[in-house]
Amino acid sequence: MKRYLKVVSCITCVLIFSSCKKWVDNNPQDSYTVTDQQYLQSESDYRTMEVSVYTPLQWLNQMVPVGDIASDNAVSGGESASDVMSLQQIDDYTVNPVNSTLSDLWQSAYEGINRANYMTQYKAKNPAGMTVDFAGKEALYGEVYFLRAFYYFSLVKMFGDVPLFVDKRLDLGSSGTLKRAPKADVYKQIELDLNNAITVLPAAQIQAGRITKYAAQALLGKVLLYENKYDAAAAMLQNVINANAFTLVSDFGSIFLASGENGPESVFEIQYSNTSPYYNWGGVTRGQGNYAVQQCGIRGLNGSSPYAPGWSTNLPTQNLAAAYAPGDQRKDVTVLDIEAYKAAHPSYNITYQVAPYKNTGLYNQKYLPRKGETSGQVELNYLNNFRTIRYADVLLMAAEAYNKSATPNDTKAQTYLNMVRRRAFGDNLHDVTATGSALYDAILNERRLELAMEGERFFDLVRTGKAASVLGPAFKTGKNELFPIPQAEIDISGLTQNPGY
Repeated sequence: MKRYLKVVSCITCVLIFSSCKKWVDNNPQDSYTVTDQQYLQSESDYRTMEVSVYTPLQWLNQMVPVGDIASDNAVSGGESASDVMSLQQIDDYTVNPVNSTLSDLWQSAYEGINRANYMTQYKAKNPAGMTVDFAGKEALYGEVYFLRAFYYFSLVKMFGDVPLFVDKRLDLGSSGTLKRAPKADVYKQIELDLNNAITVLPAAQIQAGRITKYAAQALLGKVLLYENKYDAAAAMLQNVINANAFTLVSDFGSIFLASGENGPESVFEIQYSNTSPYYNWGGVTRGQGNYAVQQCGIRGLNGSSPYAPGWSTNLPTQNLAAAYAPGDQRKDVTVLDIEAYKAAHPSYNITYQVAPYKNTGLYNQKYLPRKGETSGQVELNYLNNFRTIRYADVLLMAAEAYNKSATPNDTKAQTYLNMVRRRAFGDNLHDVTATGSALYDAILNERRLELAMEGERFFDLVRTGKAASVLGPAFKTGKNELFPIPQAEIDISGLTQNPGY
């Protein structure tokens, strides 16, 4: 389902403006004005609008780079200290409430929530008060529940307490009326939405990219881990494992190729496309393409290699590269040492702009831009999906949950951890036999190695309480676990700010 954005733009306008007060007896339809009375009249309307609920997933584009740049996995990079200042601040822990990246993520998530709420508001009856029933309607709403949960989960893990509303879309007149809800309440709603989704979603979808029951179970297992509900998380993730619907592909590198999208290891991917060329530099995350791919490319790259040039942002650290043991095939798939690559391929005649800001000599191989995989304004239309939940992630989450359960099952934890390690090394000579806290540390380390540059590291460090010890004195305990609420939300809606900002 690569074309999330195949939705007429007037939908957003209607969602924003349809709630304004009417004047006297004016009937806008007399002037041929479209109102929400014309929406959700048929099955086709419901299905078209459901696609619009998927669309803001693409707009959350920068959450993946942020998840690594805020950690020890990557640095902001770029051309200079002033290049993409919002990411420089996140990297240096000098972030403040006026940060364009954080504002964009906040707005994107709430746009997704608004769209989901519009659909749930009119599930029983459409805006005209009519009931529109059709086969598959409940399953369709399972996707909507998942999406709303995903948007709220994105917000709560970044900002903590956030405004919570589910009964209807937030209109212009509601500004300033909502307060931040305790994150426990937000998590409660996320769990409710995901459980509701699980009961109605199918095990498989005909169209790639659509949400399945297993995606909802995997996300719920992850949410439960974030809440330290280990027994419940283990049981939920075991459902995905028992389904035998997913396998670890033997070639780790193939996962991140265009041919590897939505493959046998994919539980949930955010779909991107280059089929509708985009040209709007004023909304770089609002096209169908994956903007983050252009960011992590090699600045000024020339030559006949398969890679296209980019902006040298989100650079892997030498610390990450050194964390891989000899023989671990994931290292070369995750980090590209440009000088080593150049030396190994003299026929490519590679040249590039030397020493980007905070140069590490390494580049993000998983999402490195490739020639022929974009269109239109080339920087804005790369087709690479984000591999948001992989089966390896499910196995490692299950291993963690079993290890941390009230009655630990370290045998299962070792089994699932070692399944991932055997794929990484191609043998069983690197199996982990530790138990207890040593096993827990091994599982968390494996998450870093397996999921590096996929946006998980910072959030894993925070939720496990290891951020301060790993990230050093720049990370301030009691402050940097969360990002600041965007200043515009403070000014317009009167929200309180997170501590330290």
